[in-house]
Amino acid sequence: MACESEVLTVDSIACTGHGICAQLLPEWVRLDDWGYPIIRPGAVPATLLPQAKWAITNCPALALHLRKSG
Repeated sequence: MACESEVLTVDSIACTGHGICAQLLPEWVRLDDWGYPIIRPGAVPATLLPQAKWAITNCPALALHLRKSG
């Protein structure tokens, strides 16, 4: 049985570059020179999932999502 994991993704069309995601989840998100998020590839560790969900909830553009993978 495969273990499901969750990957953080950004809708680059919806994102307006507020940068809140990088403030709330700096372990997984950094900003490019224009203030848009660059998200680490791969599954978000279970220990960071609460912070990832908090960043998703607080994204003013509703551009962050967790997707099941694996």
